[in-house]
Amino acid sequence: MNNALFQAHSQEAGMFRTKRVYATAAPEDGFRVLTDRLWPRGLTKEAAAVDLWLKDVAPSTELRNWFKHEAPLWPEFQVRYRLELQTPERQAALAELHRLEEEHGTVTLLFAVREEVQNHTQVLMAELKDKA
Repeated sequence: MNNALFQAHSQEAGMFRTKRVYATAAPEDGFRVLTDRLWPRGLTKEAAAVDLWLKDVAPSTELRNWFKHEAPLWPEFQVRYRLELQTPERQAALAELHRLEEEHGTVTLLFAVREEVQNHTQVLMAELKDKA
């Protein structure tokens, strides 16, 4: 399996993974959570096999439009997104992800962008690990 396509963070209570939403769903994905603000283009709800669409954990539209997945902006994006994750609504969404991990064991954080390494789910994974 391609390491850039699939990354995991294991904890005693369960595990968080990241995966591109366009990749085929697999039983080992566990509970699948779409973490994007926008629905992925050209993908039906059935094909996506998403259990929950958690828009509140996604970067703001302003931050997403500023970043545009330009590699030189990646360090600053991480700082800005982690600041956004401190807002009450995003803290509630992070708590929901931890609850889902406790309930289901494995939670896969889904994203649509082609960039599989420098995307918001990597920052989200770090935040979830820090708050564990």
